[in-house]
Amino acid sequence: MPQSTGLTNNDAQETIDLIENTVKNFSWQTLVMLVCLLVASYVVIRLVVAAADRTMERSGMDKGIRTFLRSGLKVLLWLVALCILLGYLGVPMTSLVAVLSVLGLAVSLAIQGILSNLAGGIMIVSTRPFGAGDYVEVGDIGGTVKEVGLAYTVLTTPDNKVIHIPNGEISGKTIVNYSANDTRRVEVKFTVSYDAKPETVKDCIARVAGEHPKILFTPEPTARVNGYGSSSVEYEVRVWCATEDYWDVYFDLQEQVKEAFDKAGVEMTYDHLNVHMIEK
Repeated sequence: MPQSTGLTNNDAQETIDLIENTVKNFSWQTLVMLVCLLVASYVVIRLVVAAADRTMERSGMDKGIRTFLRSGLKVLLWLVALCILLGYLGVPMTSLVAVLSVLGLAVSLAIQGILSNLAGGIMIVSTRPFGAGDYVEVGDIGGTVKEVGLAYTVLTTPDNKVIHIPNGEISGKTIVNYSANDTRRVEVKFTVSYDAKPETVKDCIARVAGEHPKILFTPEPTARVNGYGSSSVEYEVRVWCATEDYWDVYFDLQEQVKEAFDKAGVEMTYDHLNVHMIEK
């Protein structure tokens, strides 16, 4: 049995007749009234959206969520305005709903990708895995969240590229949020000669960490042997800092620990091969 589309032949014929009569009876007065209604709808929508935006901002709502809700509100209000305009032209709401239901079915089949992105946007807003200003990685793409829209999330990469990622893809991938917590752990590895004493190496690292103004002491910085290579010993340094200071601390450790090693006579080695000649 074929499925009903919600629009009978009689409804379709009535709608066609109504459209023909509307076109025949269309006048300059009708046009002027439609323009006035359109302008009034535009002004009212702008005022309502602005008021809702101010309310959301005062409530401390995340910027990305505000953008998403503002876009959805505008779409809803314009649909209401469309219904008002068609109602002024004498289009019955029952016929209009029937026509829209059929058109909605056809359009939904044609824009499944957009609907998937819309559903992904709703999931992002409801679960809030990130917000505007957070640095995130989605799959193999990383950047600072600029905006969460109805269909796309906009990221700005560290080299100032703007990337629009479909929300449908984001909802199905692993999301890493580097800005979710106030602190982060910095891990740096150094390789030194086997001749260097562990106590000397650790003292140099501890001195650098203790003098750095952005390194936190809770949890306490650590430096331990992480492995033994063919020509060097690897030490791993772990320190904590505020999230926004991560890269400053990372690069400072790279530079300042090397200087401390040089002053203490600790040799930082690289892979090499020693050949010993034995005389027989």
